[in-house]
Amino acid sequence: MKYKRILLKLSGEALMGGKNFGIDSERLKKYSTEIKNIQDLGIEVAIVIGGGNIFRGIESEKTGIDRVQGDYMGMLATVINSMALQSFLEKLGCDTRLLSGFNIDQVCEPFIRRKAIRHLEKNRVVIFGAGLGKPYFTTDSTASLRAIEIEANIVLKGTRVDGVYNSDPEKSSSAVKFNEISFDEVYKKNLNIMDMTAFTLCKENNLPIIVFDMNKPGNLIKIIEGEKIGTLIY
Repeated sequence: MKYKRILLKLSGEALMGGKNFGIDSERLKKYSTEIKNIQDLGIEVAIVIGGGNIFRGIESEKTGIDRVQGDYMGMLATVINSMALQSFLEKLGCDTRLLSGFNIDQVCEPFIRRKAIRHLEKNRVVIFGAGLGKPYFTTDSTASLRAIEIEANIVLKGTRVDGVYNSDPEKSSSAVKFNEISFDEVYKKNLNIMDMTAFTLCKENNLPIIVFDMNKPGNLIKIIEGEKIGTLIY
């Protein structure tokens, strides 16, 4: 296997499936099956999920909600998604742990780096909820920082497109896909892959990223086996 310990970043919007809001149980079931398949190979899996299917903190000010308050609401949305994924994974027989960026003792363990690594070593799927526990940080930043802290080999950013393009492939038929691209080239071309804080964390810590289509069955396990799927940023 090419990677031993990964951090999988999923967007909250991806959990909606064909809905306009909330969680699509069929989509969650598919994702859980994909994750279980790689766990069965002995891969150590950590996961960060966004909360955009429920609430996006960054958009809260448009609704009259204070930005800091909105960000905490967004963090709670990620906990809801994380609990849902945890439940589906455990139905498939996965041993899991949900670790939170702030204390919610009834449903999550607090994030402690050594504990998180120990869980991974025991082949438990570790889900990081509630972001970093601080406002103004996105779940992309959470994914990058947690991946660095747990010494993951790579960040796998599961999206609905099959990689990074020079323009939006959903809007432009002439968009060209990159199979590989350096961090510096991403800066030069001003490509929008993650927010700048998250992206810079990966660059400065030599942590590669693969952007891929999570909705295509088998993609996740193919990446683990070393197949060139999506776009590698190095």
